[in-house]
Amino acid sequence: MGFGMGLSKSLYELQQIDLELQRKQQLLDETERNLGESEALIEARAQFASLKSHLAGVETKQKDADWEVEDLANKVKQLKDKLYGGTVKNPKELVSLEHEREILQKQLREKEDALLDLMAEAESTRDKLRQGSQSLKETESKWRQEQEVLLQKQAQLKKELTELNHRRDILFAQLDPSSAQLYEQVKSMKGQAVVRVEQGRCQGCRITLAVSEWQRVRTGVIVHCSNCGRILHLE
Repeated sequence: MGFGMGLSKSLYELQQIDLELQRKQQLLDETERNLGESEALIEARAQFASLKSHLAGVETKQKDADWEVEDLANKVKQLKDKLYGGTVKNPKELVSLEHEREILQKQLREKEDALLDLMAEAESTRDKLRQGSQSLKETESKWRQEQEVLLQKQAQLKKELTELNHRRDILFAQLDPSSAQLYEQVKSMKGQAVVRVEQGRCQGCRITLAVSEWQRVRTGVIVHCSNCGRILHLE
């Protein structure tokens, strides 16, 4: 009788270890899924890189516009020198030069306006970059802190899993082969092999045990629930 109760107790303890192993492994899997770069960090880096790329493009356009403004300003100056330098006397040529100067002057104003817009856009982008840099630093700092916590949690869970597996090995080795096989078979079919009996009920399926089943469980022998097939254990 004592051996039977001891055996069901051992199987129940084995199951408690297995359930704890399962729970810890799920926690470890979840922890390891969260290790590595977070979506927030990836997004912050992508936004920062996009701003840098945009600024580089704007600055290139600004340099080109600077050169075009300078070139047009020189051409306008040369035309003014011709118009008012006294070297050109022909009225038709003077009219033609004045017309050309007006066209170039208009182009110059347009280019200067475009250059001002580019300068404003570059400055605005630099402001966004400064803000983005600060935001990225804060995101990276928060991420590093979270990673440190996760790494500590990972190490702790691995240690606990090692200890639980060691306890399981010791307990499993103490079982006779037929009992160990029985436990594994019921576990593979039912998920939970051993259930307690409380107030005459199987806690696996909540069915009230027949009087004969209840009496056999009380004697300490290994008894399967006639309804769900799990091994019954009485505390």
